[in-house]
Amino acid sequence: MKTINWKYAIIAGIIGTVFFDIAGLFFTGKWWDIPSILGEKTGLGLVYGVLVHYSNGVFLAILFAGIAPSLWGPKWLRPIVFMICQTIVVVWLFMFPLLGAGIAGTKLSPMMPLITIFRHLAFAVPLIFLIHASIPQVKTIKVK
Repeated sequence: MKTINWKYAIIAGIIGTVFFDIAGLFFTGKWWDIPSILGEKTGLGLVYGVLVHYSNGVFLAILFAGIAPSLWGPKWLRPIVFMICQTIVVVWLFMFPLLGAGIAGTKLSPMMPLITIFRHLAFAVPLIFLIHASIPQVKTIKVK
């Protein structure tokens, strides 16, 4: 049984969150839009929003590292599938409706579903490269 490479998972989470923010800057023209929203909605300010935002990125990377060996497909595809599923379930169907933005954020913009998918795929890039090497390959047995 393979254990989580904690160092790589934490580094991947931080770098992935930076990539997520860079993609957000590209699409929205705003740096740290998510931390700003978190700080504003909680009333705890930007510093709190940044800490929660980056902690969430680290948590997602650790979660992925833990379940990656159980996911199907080639190692490079697993982070992509994980992040697409996470975006649809957690962001589109939970977070956006909770914030009053509608399913997939379509009340904010018809482009929001594509923007959120792209941002989360940017997050997946370090998962592909940093956690990829620590995922054991599941051996399949061919039945004749």
